[in-house]
Amino acid sequence: MHFRATAALLASAALALSACGKSDDAAKAPAASASALPTVAAPAGKAWADVVEQTADGGVRIGNPEAPIKLVEYGSLSCPHCAKLSQDGAATIIDKYVGSGRVNWEFRSFAIHPQDIPLTVLVKCASKEAFFPLVDQLYANFDAMNAVLEDKTVLARAEATGKMPPNQRFVALADALGYTQFFAQRGVAVEQANACLADPSKAQAVADLASKYGAAGIESTPTLELNGARLGVAEWPGLEAALQAAGAR
Repeated sequence: MHFRATAALLASAALALSACGKSDDAAKAPAASASALPTVAAPAGKAWADVVEQTADGGVRIGNPEAPIKLVEYGSLSCPHCAKLSQDGAATIIDKYVGSGRVNWEFRSFAIHPQDIPLTVLVKCASKEAFFPLVDQLYANFDAMNAVLEDKTVLARAEATGKMPPNQRFVALADALGYTQFFAQRGVAVEQANACLADPSKAQAVADLASKYGAAGIESTPTLELNGARLGVAEWPGLEAALQAAGAR
């Protein structure tokens, strides 16, 4: 799913391209809990799923900020393995594990393909509360969203955007790939989306984070960490087992 015009699309952005798939890195086992951790009540009038914050590491976190179990996911919005993980487990993570107050979940969008740039800008263009629902929608509709990449006419339009000025490039790319309309149907108005995409600093920030994550040793997506320990799993059954072993049971 790489465009031939990667360099042109990114211009000066230093994008660290990584693989979408399972990592062969050695993983550390997070500390296990001999018994289930107690649930933690949410603030009055709220559920923990209503508590969403941007983090200093470029991610967005949902749930109890002081949760004893901290899940970090490095995911690409154009990665089919990440989509499968989300389709299988995202609802359960939020409803069961985040909802208990024992787990918080931080998603860090790791751009590994050119289309990750406008997608990441767009999921961050709305309010922080809309971030996880928008990511969920991208993954739920993953096959349809990516089918356009098989259309040579669409690809030609996408590649042609690499010759445009930075403040036009990602506006045109998102339009060519159908992203602008997709987000408009989910509450991000076309004018709002175009304003975000026309700001070169937002695209540069996504690329800079990709470089930062790559320098930290993230080499594949999804990469999952639990309480700072990198898990050797990339699918939902393994992740749920790790959450339960850590005390979310």
